[in-house]
Order: sequence, then C-alpha cells, then structure tokens
Amino acid sequence: MLNVPSQSFPAPRSQQRVAAGGRSKVPLKQGRSLMDWIRLTKSGKDLTGLKGRLIEVTEEELKKHNKKDDCWVCIRGIISARFDIGFVYNVSPYMEYHPGGEDELMRAAGSDGTELFDQVHRWVNYESMLKECLVGRMAVKPTVLKDYREEEKKVLNGMLPKSQVTETLAKEGPSYPSYDWFQTDSLVTIAIYTKQKDINLDSIIVDHQDDSFRAETIIKDHLYLIHIGLSHEVQEDFSVRVIESVGKIEIVLKKKENTSWNFLGHPLENHHSLIPRKDTGLYYRKCQLISKEDVTHDTRLFCLMLPPSTHLQVPIGQHVYLRLPITGTEIVKPYTPISGSLFSEFKEPVLPNNKYIYFLIKIYPTGLFTPELDRLQIGDFVSVSSPEGNFKISAFQELEDLFLLAAGTGFTPMVKILNYALTDIPTLRKVKLMFFNKTEDDIIWRSQLEKLAFKDKRLDVEFVLSAPTSEWNGKQGHISPALLSEFFKRNLDKSKVLVCICGPVPFTEQGIRLLHDLNFSKNEIHSFTA
Repeated sequence: MLNVPSQSFPAPRSQQRVAAGGRSKVPLKQGRSLMDWIRLTKSGKDLTGLKGRLIEVTEEELKKHNKKDDCWVCIRGIISARFDIGFVYNVSPYMEYHPGGEDELMRAAGSDGTELFDQVHRWVNYESMLKECLVGRMAVKPTVLKDYREEEKKVLNGMLPKSQVTETLAKEGPSYPSYDWFQTDSLVTIAIYTKQKDINLDSIIVDHQDDSFRAETIIKDHLYLIHIGLSHEVQEDFSVRVIESVGKIEIVLKKKENTSWNFLGHPLENHHSLIPRKDTGLYYRKCQLISKEDVTHDTRLFCLMLPPSTHLQVPIGQHVYLRLPITGTEIVKPYTPISGSLFSEFKEPVLPNNKYIYFLIKIYPTGLFTPELDRLQIGDFVSVSSPEGNFKISAFQELEDLFLLAAGTGFTPMVKILNYALTDIPTLRKVKLMFFNKTEDDIIWRSQLEKLAFKDKRLDVEFVLSAPTSEWNGKQGHISPALLSEFFKRNLDKSKVLVCICGPVPFTEQGIRLLHDLNFSKNEIHSFTA
C-alpha cells in the first residue's frame, strides 16, 4: 500500500476542515478519493501529456507551466549544502484528488515545491504517488553542476584513503553506483544512487552497530557496500525507502543530538566498493527468539526478531544461515525463511519496518544443530546471516502455470512462493503442489493447505505418503514417472510454466531427471537445496 498523506501541502485556512485525527483536509468531489487516484494511475492513461517520454526540464521551461490545466512542480531541487537533483511532475491530473486543495498545489505551480511539501510530510513517498505524472529530471546549470562535482570530490577525498581515491573515481561511470548525504537539525539522510530500475526493499540490507554503519545494496550479481564509522551517535531505529523508478535508496538516521555534522564519518573495510556477490563473506546480526510452536510432532515454527538497528527482508526463494555456538564451536546451517502463515489475512504485514523472520525447522534428536536450537529459551539470541540464493523473482513474469514438488521440509521455500503466486501474479491460471511425506503426521500445515486450496480454486494439492496407515486413501509411494505424468500434465498451448522442486538430494536429482523426461526444459525448472 502506498504511504500517502491526507495532504501533501498545507491547505489555506479558508479551506481547512479538521479530520478526526486532527489533520487538515478539504472536501473532495465524489470519485476523487485516494483509491480513485490509485486506480487512475494504473489505468494506463497518459498523465504527463508527453506520451511516455521523459525530458530534461530547464528552469525557464518549468516557469511556463503555471496554470491549473498545465501545472508542473519540481520536488527535491538543489537544496542545502548537499545536492539532490530534483524531478518535475505534471500535477494537473492530481488537482481534484489533492486533500489539501487545488489552490495549495497552485502555490508551487511552475516552481520548486520542496519547502511546501516538507512543512507537512517530508517522509511521504511522493515518487510512488506521482510516478505516472513524472515529466523528467530538472536540468542543472553547468556552473552548479561544476560546484556539485567539486563538492563530491571533496567528500570522496575526505572519506576515502588516498590509495582508494584514484581507483574509485576511475571506476565511477554510468553503471557504477554512488552515494550522497544531507542533514536537517534532527536527521541525516544517506542517498544511494544505484542507477538500476529493478531495486526494491529486498535489495538493501542495513546494519548499525555502535558507530559502525553498513549498507549492502544488491545490484544484479554484485554487492555495493557503504561501510562507515559515523562521526556522531545516532538512535537505533531508522527508516529505509526505495524510489524504484529512479533506482534511489534513502536511509534516514535520527541524530542523538541536534548538532550539525561536518562530515558523515570515516571509511571502514571495503567502503564504497562494488564486489561480486560470490566474493563477499556473509555478515551476521544477532536476532532474538520471540516464539516457538509445534507444527508437527518433530517440526517447529521459530519466530526471530531482527535488531532495531537492522533492515533486512529476505527475497523469495533465498535462504540465510543460522549460527550457534555449540561445544565451543560455531555451527552454521542454511534455512529458508517463510511467511508466518499461508493466509495473507493472518500472516505478518509486509512492511518496510517488518522485523520478524519465521523458520520451519525439523528437529533431529540425534543431530548436532537442531537439538541445540530447540533448547533455546524465549529471549535467547541466534545469529542470522545476510541472504543468498540464485532464484530470481523475474521467473514469475507472465507465468501461467506453476508446479511445485516438495518432500518433507523441502516445503519451506514453497511457502513464500505460494503466497506470492496466488496474490501477485495476475497471469497465473493454476498452481499444483505435490507434497511427499512419510506419514500423515509428517505433513506440514496440512489443514492450511487444504483450506487454501478450497478458498482458491487455482490451487491443487496432492499429498503422497511413503509409509501410510491402512486408513490412508490418498496417493502412495515415492517420486516416480507415473505420479508426475498424471499430476503435471502440460497444456498443449505451450503456456509459460515454472517447476520448483525441493527435498533431499536424491529426491531432487530424481525429480529433475523425470521432469526432463516429461519435456520440461532446463529453463522451466528451479531446484532448491533442502
């Protein structure tokens, strides 16, 4: 959901109406609510008048568009001692939807409306709300751009060891990410310019411990690292937002004292570097055990809470490592985080400040790691790594048929995939899950799966048991050509298909061979490691 305010600019006193929450609003015409605006932006209509083109807007051009039916506004022009090149929006289509009133928007017509915007709701994600109204970037005068570059060089020279300066500036180019920072009396904002359009909240991991601040941005197969010893103390909590349309990330820190910072901080290991992900070590943070509940006779649902000084959202299909000290040695095991439930109305909210990670873990009594994990008490800590994995959410693009093969706890990567597929893939026609277990008591979330299949007719679930009781009326046996060919029949129209498989290694290897025999191509199969 968009984080959209009741008003973006303060309304004139003559128009003000006080809402229940104490916020000032003006009455809107019928059919001009926030949801109506969202529907309009998704309708495909040209809201800029430029037929999809983006242009560079000069100050002189901006001034010309100062009428209600032709109103352009710049937000985040060149401000303060730091620099942030602003974007220009055609807000004429938004006039009737603006809770602060048309007259208030007109106060910024043909000019920079940043100051008006910041008076009320600086934190609002106006890039999302107005993204279909984007005209283009504000042009920068050559003299200002020169000052900007000189200032940028000063920051780099002041923050990087001399040995890194030449190398870093040499690497700077069209595709190399960069960062900047600016401040108010109480806040410090670090802006990361990824120069990519597929960046989202899953792409950024932030950890702040003591005076060490690190932000890892995943850019395709690389990781861009900002690693700084901050020059002043900040509070534990912070906010992160992503402007996907321009590939910009903003991390807003709260100062402990309202003092002006002369510089952001001093560089730490690998600061301002772009590293292949395969060459980066995993970074761990301590997470607190919040709850633990039985799912089956030997499987537990663990809920861990991230530190308040961490932002981490594990992408769908990726895993993390849990680390525990056991008999004087740190033992590490990979696990795939899941949603707290298969039902969207019951699961934890997917918000930027979401602090909980769930794991479904089978406890092996004779094992080394899981019994120790199971002995943890509520309030104890477990170290959790940054995520890794090669599954790409782009595999879901225009997907029509999704087939899932899981054995035992190989079901865990399927949880988020099911959630996402049934709620966020508009082209999806059907999902088929074949779930292999030993006995009925081993089936994870059986009732939830059955309820979900009843609720959503696109989902078909088949349970297969290798050691059932005589009362079992369902499928029996192990993975085989007969079982797969009966359940995973392909449509003759060559629809876009994805098959995900996870279980013990022999199960996965056999499953892939059988899927190839059924004419599923390599590109249509993704295997996870259980």
